[in-house]
Amino acid sequence: MILHVKPAPMPADRPDDARFSSGPCKKRPNWSLANLQNAPLGRSHRHEIGKQRLQQAINLSRQLLQIPDDYRIGITAASDTGAMEMALWSLLGPKPVDVLVWESFGLGWATDICKQLKLSDVRVLDAAYGALPDLDDVRKDADVVFTWNGTTSGVRVPNGDWIADDRSGLTICDATSAAFAQKLDWNKLDVVTWSWQKVMGGEAAHGMIVLSPRAVQRLESHTPAWPVPKVFRLTKNDKINESFFTGSTINTPSMLCVEDYLDTLNWGLSIGGLASLHRRCDDNLAVLEEWVSKTSWVDFLSTNPKTRSNTGVCLQFSDPEIRSLPVGEQNALVKRMSTLLEQEAVAFDIGGYRDAPPGLRIWCGATIEQSDLQQLTPWLDWAYDKALREK
Repeated sequence: MILHVKPAPMPADRPDDARFSSGPCKKRPNWSLANLQNAPLGRSHRHEIGKQRLQQAINLSRQLLQIPDDYRIGITAASDTGAMEMALWSLLGPKPVDVLVWESFGLGWATDICKQLKLSDVRVLDAAYGALPDLDDVRKDADVVFTWNGTTSGVRVPNGDWIADDRSGLTICDATSAAFAQKLDWNKLDVVTWSWQKVMGGEAAHGMIVLSPRAVQRLESHTPAWPVPKVFRLTKNDKINESFFTGSTINTPSMLCVEDYLDTLNWGLSIGGLASLHRRCDDNLAVLEEWVSKTSWVDFLSTNPKTRSNTGVCLQFSDPEIRSLPVGEQNALVKRMSTLLEQEAVAFDIGGYRDAPPGLRIWCGATIEQSDLQQLTPWLDWAYDKALREK
């Protein structure tokens, strides 16, 4: 294994903020607890003040994400996972199902559909980490379940063109690392979910679900063959539960978290709205793309720029000698690098996902400052060199 004649020097400059975790993610620039001082703590979420805050969270989400007026928006328990489970348990059954799997969360939805709901006509269209399944193979008469942006693989769908306009099935989209960062084609999407703690850096434990008119029609015409837990129930007396989509959450939400989400939404609007949020993510990705282009030891897990995530950016070793090592040894190298960077307080929580190929995962969402990524890249080179020498 070839090393530099001299050890790589320790960089002089450090990121102002070392938080590059892929979830929970860094708070917005200039965030402060003082911004949450008007949270109605100790008040019922059923009181007018609580309902007003929850309705505002729905309204601002619609405004910032440019969600069509006839799509319904609700706040769920259990983050994006709760929102997706609500959709799967409530909507699936009448149609065949195609599940797209190219990373861990898609695999989780496939497991639920096949082993928990035990649906019979299910196809799992899968691909290895770093690639996409053949999107043209999706059946337009089937319900399709997919992640827009693979948080643990750094691979996203390029657009919604592969979704048929004349489809008879529903599209159920886990957009938790895509919403606010990538253009979502709402006309192609029937169910969309995300969490507060990803791109906008809100607090964890709450999710969002968006339903198209087609999804509402399914809810009102289909009774699942299995019992639906209370926390997943979107209908009442065989009709859509309209109160859920005006802020009457099924369970008790944290009003402190609601206030924090409102703070992030107002920040997004204040900096120019959705286009500005997209641009911040794209500019952050561009920093890593420039660095990777001139760095010999690293490459993107997604080698196709058109399907490369601009939020959860996943990197792998490119040196053939390193790639030839057993996976355990490669993971040990990642661990040494991550430990060195954390000890120097320049990068926290950037090890790749446990089931992904060995490498790094660096969050580039809208709350990350481009300057911090520019300061980070020399430290990555330093940590790689030092970790090799310490082996």
